Amino acid sequence: MSRTPKHVFVTDAEPLRSNWRAAFPGAHLIDGTAPLKECDGDLFWLMLPYEGDVGAAVLKWRQIAEKAPVIALSDEPRDEEGLLVFRAGASGYCNGYASPLVLQQVAETVAQGGVWLGQSLLQKIVMVTAQEAPRPPEIPPQWAMLLTEREQTVALAVATGASNKEIADQLDITERTVKAHLTAVFEKLPVRDRLQLTLLVTGRM
Repeated sequence: MSRTPKHVFVTDAEPLRSNWRAAFPGAHLIDGTAPLKECDGDLFWLMLPYEGDVGAAVLKWRQIAEKAPVIALSDEPRDEEGLLVFRAGASGYCNGYASPLVLQQVAETVAQGGVWLGQSLLQKIVMVTAQEAPRPPEIPPQWAMLLTEREQTVALAVATGASNKEIADQLDITERTVKAHLTAVFEKLPVRDRLQLTLLVTGRM
């Protein structure tokens, strides 16, 4: 029988606590001044401060959490803020007032090694990663050898930040066909989403 993950929520906002306990009845809720001995957990949820450096807040709790993932919560999620916390190492970013069902979905995704981000934020991060990426090597990398030529083309297009519609237009195929190619890519490579695919293709994973 598998052990139930220990969730640690860091917040001073009392109204949110009942919602989080509904999602994870055994969750440990602490404020930002809790002793380190109270900060042992498998998954950390950090309610971001209203003011101040959110990136620094995430970095602080990543150090405290050690190898456990940190998910940043915001009362008003914005792509700019999400980009900051992602660069600081957060494994997820979502609304602190999300329903218990959504919080459970976030936890499942992150626990399996995925990243939870809004669609528009994910697209921005993929584009930024692609722009900062080093030039691809002339010799085909190992990941490319696992894919068909068309799947390689789709994977490379994703790594430039292109949407499914843009890829379909570039290759003169339907969006449904693009999705089919991506499904095959995700099955053949050790990636779960477009961001991980971009990191792999650009040599950062």
